[in-house]
Amino acid sequence: MSNRYFYFTRHGQTIWNVENKICGATDIALTDLGHQQAIDLGSKIAQEDLGIDEILYSPLMRAADTAKHISQMTGIPARMEPRLKEQNFGKYESTPRNGDVFRKDKENFVCRYEGGESMLQLCQRIYNLLDDIKNDPSGKTYLLVAHNGISRAIESYFRDMTNEEFASFGIKNCELRRYQFE
Repeated sequence: MSNRYFYFTRHGQTIWNVENKICGATDIALTDLGHQQAIDLGSKIAQEDLGIDEILYSPLMRAADTAKHISQMTGIPARMEPRLKEQNFGKYESTPRNGDVFRKDKENFVCRYEGGESMLQLCQRIYNLLDDIKNDPSGKTYLLVAHNGISRAIESYFRDMTNEEFASFGIKNCELRRYQFE
């Protein structure tokens, strides 16, 4: 089992990323730069021949479009995976990412942000997905294309983090990470 691994990337840049707003479950499009970042990542993956068999992507258009660009550049088939949808931040959607109240609330893992999804709910669906990938009898190597909140949950599956580390963790747009199952 120790040779099982997968890759993860965050979608390309969105307008709300530029404006420093929380996207969450709001369906925000890529910017021109975001499309280019996805094409560039696809080109890099094609050149490096990482052995990826299939791309799984979030249903939100910023991740779906990123995945489709990568798929076009590499020829790797892609399919939507609903569990990769970004966390719903409820009342905080479209508010500043670095807002003091939001930053504090993010450390309350059972908080649903008035109509959103708690960190624990997010981690449950991501951990279930990762368990499914780890135990996938096909032995496929996947690239997951999703969101910053999803990167947080994935990182916490593989290493111990304090609540503060978890809440502040993030990766850049179209940054590629490799994770190995023990």
